[in-house]
Amino acid sequence: MKVGCIGLGDIAQKAYLPVIGAQAGIDLHLHTRTPATLKEVGEALRVPAAQRHTGLDELLAQDLDAAFVHAPTAAHPEIVTRLLEAGVPTYVDKPLAYQLADCVRLVELAEARGVSLAVGFNRRYAPGYTQCADHPRELILMQKNRIGLPEDPRTMVFDDFIHVVDTLRFLVPGEIGDVTVRGRVEDGLLHHVVLQLAGDGFTALGVMNRLSGSNEEVLEVSGQDTKRQVVNLAEVIDHKGQPSVRRRGDWVPVARQRGIEQAVLAFLDAVRAGRTLSARDALATHELCERVVREVSAAG
Repeated sequence: MKVGCIGLGDIAQKAYLPVIGAQAGIDLHLHTRTPATLKEVGEALRVPAAQRHTGLDELLAQDLDAAFVHAPTAAHPEIVTRLLEAGVPTYVDKPLAYQLADCVRLVELAEARGVSLAVGFNRRYAPGYTQCADHPRELILMQKNRIGLPEDPRTMVFDDFIHVVDTLRFLVPGEIGDVTVRGRVEDGLLHHVVLQLAGDGFTALGVMNRLSGSNEEVLEVSGQDTKRQVVNLAEVIDHKGQPSVRRRGDWVPVARQRGIEQAVLAFLDAVRAGRTLSARDALATHELCERVVREVSAAG
């Protein structure tokens, strides 16, 4: 199977390429416009020089069976369009694009061409979070906080808060009937944002504070007098009387802990099986992010 990896930055090198490169039967092709990076990564992974490309046309000429896009978000619309038009099943880092109109166009293009399009919401595969899907979920609380990083609302929401939005959508146990957004924007920068999703018998709260004093990610699901808490995707604490703590094993790779390995394998399995993956549900997450941006910007 010929698989292209477009964009060779930190996320590709640290998380995706070690997983993709370890799979049997993968003929890996690398693409970046930076020759030095291409040479360094290609040599580290022992990818032949003929399978290293600085031009997208050159890469597409290889008749790829699948592609992973890890280029900067601003480049996603152009790259993903080219791949879909070439009939290449495509996995792309979140977000699909910064503008909702681009997201809609790409999803519709994939559907019109009958080509798989998957968006990298790896937390749907993270073991700690998938375990929460089996727990009572009357109340869901997710916090993803940072130190000293207030940012342009659209960039912050689509690049980072989107993980919170999608995880809440993944875990809510029913149809969402009410959406509430609150945030603080000062001098054009979003300091914090709170999203509440509610439906019959459940409430879900997503919080991001970019001036919190700590980098942390905490997910809690509770109901029926029990609570499950996941701290930094690594530690699962069950609360029913005396807390019970389960920590990530010493030899568990970070890519597996964060669900990246599972997401990659699910995509590749679908390609091998000839199953077409739809990004329609991922689009719903982007639509909700657009609403968050619109409401916090209006309030600011």
